[in-house]
Amino acid sequence: MILHFLKQKPTLKLFKSAFSFISTMTDIEQITETIRPVVVSGPSGSGKSTLLKRLFQDYPDKFGFSVSHTTRSPRPGEENGVQYHFTSREEFVDLIKQDKFIEYAEFSGNLYGTSIDAVKSVLSQGKFCILDIELNGVKAVKKTDLNARFVFIKPPSLEALKERLIGRKTETEESIQARLNAAKEELAYADQEGSHDIIIVNDNLDTAYEKFKNFIVEGKS
Repeated sequence: MILHFLKQKPTLKLFKSAFSFISTMTDIEQITETIRPVVVSGPSGSGKSTLLKRLFQDYPDKFGFSVSHTTRSPRPGEENGVQYHFTSREEFVDLIKQDKFIEYAEFSGNLYGTSIDAVKSVLSQGKFCILDIELNGVKAVKKTDLNARFVFIKPPSLEALKERLIGRKTETEESIQARLNAAKEELAYADQEGSHDIIIVNDNLDTAYEKFKNFIVEGKS
């Protein structure tokens, strides 16, 4: 994986500027205390998307999804602007040059990034912003003034994760191995104290969702 991060000072400056449209009405610190964004991470295949889909169905007016940009091709059933903003590498690089991303990274030859405008769009609606990002995006966000809460969705085992990835029938053997290698890194990071506010093992979808919902909606861990 090739990783890219915005330099610390520009990241902080740009994120603060994303709130400028509402700073005249409400103090920024008050906003981040009452509408704290939630960063959801976990290995590909851990069930993040399923849990988030269920959350948005149950609370359509409370939460908003920060739609990331990516240069990968859409999977069956995915729509541009819903799961991702699908874009060309040239367009993505141009956005990087314009300092439009809070964080971005490259995985398996594809670029992924969270734009300032995506977060700004959700917050402008008075909703809690949900960010679904990878490990290095988590680390990058921790260095900003986002004041986010961090949730890690953990698979019951690497073997179970492998079976889920194979079951998608959208991954090559090489891609599956790359995702498993990335999962090992994510699990190792999750074991570090203070890495996330809560770790949820998704071995039963209903049980995992109740824990997920209770933490995000009610702040219970």
